[in-house]
Amino acid sequence: MEVFASVVALGGFSAAARAFGMTPSAVSKLVGRLESRLAVRLLNRSTRQVQLTPEGCVFYERSVKVLADLEEAERSAATSDIPRGRLSVNANVPFGEHFLLPLVPEFLARHPGVTLDIVLTDEVIDLLAQRADIAVRAGPLKSSTLVARKLGETCKVIVASPAYLALHGAPVRPADLARHNRLGLNYARAMEGWPLLDDGKTISMATTGNAQVSDGESLRRLVLAGLGLARLAAFQLRDDIAAGRLQPVLEDFNPGDTEEVHAVYLGQGGYLPSRVRALLDFLVEKVRLD
Repeated sequence: MEVFASVVALGGFSAAARAFGMTPSAVSKLVGRLESRLAVRLLNRSTRQVQLTPEGCVFYERSVKVLADLEEAERSAATSDIPRGRLSVNANVPFGEHFLLPLVPEFLARHPGVTLDIVLTDEVIDLLAQRADIAVRAGPLKSSTLVARKLGETCKVIVASPAYLALHGAPVRPADLARHNRLGLNYARAMEGWPLLDDGKTISMATTGNAQVSDGESLRRLVLAGLGLARLAAFQLRDDIAAGRLQPVLEDFNPGDTEEVHAVYLGQGGYLPSRVRALLDFLVEKVRLD
């Protein structure tokens, strides 16, 4: 099972063979033996890649969970359930910059046996494929096999730098945005436009500016540089607004919509590795988004 899971995670027999110090043919024979015992094909093989069959996909998901449980059972028996080991965390960039990274020293001081492996990206990932223990994401959750813990929610604010507003003027009504540079995000989950209240109706203003970026923190940096306006999470802007580096605009037309932030994880069966539970509890304790 462990060899099969490694073939999938590493993308092929050769990579898995190197990881286990085996030959590719030995790895292939092990997977073939597993398929014979299960009486199903788990992988479609070609000269260039391997691809999971539908049955293989189900078996892989369960295998990863079983292997993780076995690893944690051994660790717990040896350490009295003290959190330790590698903990993979994937978070969106704004949350990572403003909350996760500043909290890392305190978490590791509290749990010195844990080693963090952190990836920051605003793209949605597959926890199984990326072998991530926890992912922090903003926005509505799709129905899935993942479990989530809510960390809070945040509103959105349209902001610009004082230098930009001095040069181009501040928009007074939503229609004024037509003459402004509206910066946006270029990933698939990004909203198509900014919702605004106008004469009692909700309208949407598209982001048609001359720059789009892959994450909210890069977008904030462009606004700070005076390139244009952007609609960002309030928690990203607290310090900038307080210091006068950014100014909110069109707040009278803000619909007041909020975005929930969750820590999602693979938690079927009710049992979590102690290191995963430790970070989840720590984030719930420390993060204040509202």
